[in-house]
Amino acid sequence: MANTSARMLRLLSLLQTHRYWPGTELADRLEVSPRTLRRDVDRLRELGYPVDANRGVAGGYQLQAGAAMPPLLLDDEEAVAIAVGLRSAAAGAVAGFEETSVRALAKVIQLLPPRLRRRIDALQAVTSPGIFGGGPTLDAGVLTTIAMATRAEERLRFDYTPREGAGSRRHVEPHRLVPLGRKWYLLAWDLDRADWRNFRVDRIAGPVPTGARFRPREIPGGDPVAWLRSRIRAIPNRYEVSVLIRESPEAIRAFVGNWGDCEPVRDGVCRLRMNVDDLRWPAMVLGVLGAPFTVESPDELRELVRTAGAALSREGSL
Repeated sequence: MANTSARMLRLLSLLQTHRYWPGTELADRLEVSPRTLRRDVDRLRELGYPVDANRGVAGGYQLQAGAAMPPLLLDDEEAVAIAVGLRSAAAGAVAGFEETSVRALAKVIQLLPPRLRRRIDALQAVTSPGIFGGGPTLDAGVLTTIAMATRAEERLRFDYTPREGAGSRRHVEPHRLVPLGRKWYLLAWDLDRADWRNFRVDRIAGPVPTGARFRPREIPGGDPVAWLRSRIRAIPNRYEVSVLIRESPEAIRAFVGNWGDCEPVRDGVCRLRMNVDDLRWPAMVLGVLGAPFTVESPDELRELVRTAGAALSREGSL
């Protein structure tokens, strides 16, 4: 890279993706000499980024959390506010921003000094999370640990309790975190089973990065969300919802995100499909959208909507 500024930004980005980079590997990625790499690292240090270096044949570099915030131009209060806000967004407070919020949260947490991490954990401990539309409560620490291991391409061990059967200790190569159906899933290559698996994050406990790096594999089909949906469809759900809604696909997708499929049927009309165990969620979606609709299936949703509508029409009758 000929442009020094562009190269330093690339260097900082690489340092944020792994816990530790061997110097030769990092220099190869940047297409520079070890001497140029050392100069660029020194420039980052001058800007306030705490980069540790191990010298020698097997030496390398690691970006550490510093004693003070690096020059993001944020003060302590702003840094805490951002981290807390990202945790809320990751839990589903803003539909469509869950996955992006987790990625951003992993970057912010990695660079926070210990005193700010303790403040954030204290706030989390006394806060009752309200997950938009219902859904399982997530441990923010678990979610952040998984996100950081995924970004770092680092193998992960954790305890997992499936919906049915006994829990077990799992050893995986984490590939992607995906929010779907008001739940978070980890897509990973299971090393003990030599196959792809998906794990509900709310059923994961005690995730521990092993320090062993891996080269990411290609998810079947190349689309993590499509692969996850295909696996979930194979699991029997209590209800398959289909509703015609007089609304644009963009407006519906902006609200439901990955929680359902939306396809145009004719001008101004779309079909929303959802696979759910609880019909209260699609009923709430229809109520909040506020657009004319026709329930195609199941009959139980049609009856629930009628009952809710009758109850709401009695407002003011007390």
